[in-house]
Amino acid sequence: MNRVRTLSCIVLPMFANHLRTLLRALRAGVGLAFAGTALLSGGAQAGGLTVLMGDETPPHTEFLRQLRETRDTRDPNGRFDVVRTSNGGADVSTASVASTATADEERSVVTGVRTRSVRASASASSAVAVDNSITMAVGLSAARAAIERPGQEPLLLAMLTRLDYEGLKASPAFKRPDRRLGVLLRDPAMADQLALVDAVLPGKRRLGVVATAESEPLLRELQRVAQGWALQIEYAPDAKSLGAALRAVLPRNDALMVLSDLIGESQAATLAVLHAGAGAGLPVFGANEGLVRSGGLAAAVSTPSQLAMQARAMGLKLMSGAGGNGAGTDASGVLVEAATPATVRVNATVARGLNLRMPDERKLTDRVTAVR
Repeated sequence: MNRVRTLSCIVLPMFANHLRTLLRALRAGVGLAFAGTALLSGGAQAGGLTVLMGDETPPHTEFLRQLRETRDTRDPNGRFDVVRTSNGGADVSTASVASTATADEERSVVTGVRTRSVRASASASSAVAVDNSITMAVGLSAARAAIERPGQEPLLLAMLTRLDYEGLKASPAFKRPDRRLGVLLRDPAMADQLALVDAVLPGKRRLGVVATAESEPLLRELQRVAQGWALQIEYAPDAKSLGAALRAVLPRNDALMVLSDLIGESQAATLAVLHAGAGAGLPVFGANEGLVRSGGLAAAVSTPSQLAMQARAMGLKLMSGAGGNGAGTDASGVLVEAATPATVRVNATVARGLNLRMPDERKLTDRVTAVR
């Protein structure tokens, strides 16, 4: 009997240990099956995500919140660091949260709990470069700071316009051979935007665009995917010429499109396009919700939460070696993705004023995303 008790004391704990190991392995397998819930975790090695924040705008805050709420909470070694950058690009504070942190600790990510110097931040980034770490910059000011930071960990620049990206490419520090680099644009691809126009105005393929000289990268993408469309592009080099450009495109088109360029980013210029479209009875399409609220008919947009989910997936691609000369990379080897999925926003009042019977936003969203 004593021998039985002794064997029980030895065997049962060993069995329990093996069972715990097996359960951990199973949980790890489930995590791989549902990779979306385990993105940017360190796995067996220590690692984590460093998020650089510059402008504290509501979209950027929503993006950060989604990243934080969906990060992997199973890896005790995974880190989630938020680094605030000053206007000059220097790191001013870092809030660090372990992946097993409590809700109170998570809230400290937003408020900031400790300060590091630029030198300390750079050293920390370099120290974990080989341990499945990645840096993600949110917005243009953070992206400018990020490309100047030392370190070899992969870098993802998120929530940029196409023109933001084109401007950053001119920096000597933008692409280094020792660092994988990705760019997530905040606007849906031009193909999605054309799919929206086609879904709302089936059979009508005459599209007018007023652009500036800086709009060329956007126009190249639009022209590349607009096979079968009749595009009329007029240039407005300054505010005084905008009216003349609009008068040129209004008579010969079925709709107007506002690009995410200097016109689309200017409230006054956008309102001028909307006013001209309304006067001519032409619907105006774009790629941001503000345009729809101001009188545009519809827009294909990606919400900050959707962009955060896409950014996590891009982070995995970068850590697994994407970039260089693979699919989705540009001529300089940078992995570039337009925003997906797109969500359609509609101004129902404008639709009624134009006597358009339109599907609801959910059905239009399904149509737009079905063409990919």
